[in-house]
Amino acid sequence: MTASVVFMGTPSFSVPFLGALLKSGRRVACAVTQPDKPKGRGRKLSQSTVKESAVEHGIPVFQPKRLSDPSFIDLIKKFSPEYIVVVAYGRIVPPEILRIPEKGCINVHASLLPEYRGASPIQQAIIAGRTYTGVTTMLMSPELDAGDILLQEKIEIDRGDTAGSLSVKLSKIGVDLLIRTLEGLDRGEITPMPQDHGKATLAPLLKKEDGLIDWRDSSDNIYNKIRGLDPWPGAYTFYKGDRWGIWKAEPPDSQPDSQPDSQIDKQLPSYTPGEIVDVQPGGIVVAAGYGALMIREIQVVGKRKIGVVEFLMGHKVERGVILGVR
Repeated sequence: MTASVVFMGTPSFSVPFLGALLKSGRRVACAVTQPDKPKGRGRKLSQSTVKESAVEHGIPVFQPKRLSDPSFIDLIKKFSPEYIVVVAYGRIVPPEILRIPEKGCINVHASLLPEYRGASPIQQAIIAGRTYTGVTTMLMSPELDAGDILLQEKIEIDRGDTAGSLSVKLSKIGVDLLIRTLEGLDRGEITPMPQDHGKATLAPLLKKEDGLIDWRDSSDNIYNKIRGLDPWPGAYTFYKGDRWGIWKAEPPDSQPDSQPDSQIDKQLPSYTPGEIVDVQPGGIVVAAGYGALMIREIQVVGKRKIGVVEFLMGHKVERGVILGVR
């Protein structure tokens, strides 16, 4: 009988990896994912995308409240897995689980470790203005994302990438990297390499309030924050107390439809950070601590995202208003 693999993952980022394991001929004994959670206004229980995919493929699904539960640990031991593969499961895997598989627990992490250890590596790379990132496969250890590196693949971050678009790119290269890692380990061709812990940086779990824009920051930093928090939790500000979700914003001088008299001096010495300095169909120009941004797409509470042209048809936006003031 083919040695089995236990797969652990939760979000849509994880789904292609489960599919790749099946396609490669690995026997996936079960999928472990987080418990169903209430979602939306009706608070209806929502399944993870990994659960949905596993059910479609006839794979048993387990959703323990605690991975350290002795009954769950005994359950996994009964599968006698060769590997446990973990891709964005969302919780710390305890040592009792790490010791179960014959050849180890393999984690796929969306950064070039030891950079961006933690829950938000994709978002933090964009927020930091990085021009590249990558995917790492590693042997898991009890410490967060600190295990020995197996393989890595580097990828460029395009200027227009969001966390959502970059996640798709990293998932595609990560799938190939995982299969190459397992095949290399099977043949004894990969030597685990310890991380340089002194170079480690952290990517902590994001919260909704992390999306609040500080207009005193530079326009570049705000632009990167907007991209890095798309699709979740989303960047936002306030206009006269009303919350605006900001989904697209770019430097005014990068827009071909900007009017010549709307070009704003880079340092904007006469404007307050957050001040609306121009309103035009192409966008709403806002002063930052250094430079300016042209807001291109807005979402008010309870409504869909819309472009500024449509937004201005139903909303009055005044120059001189300071965004961020509630």
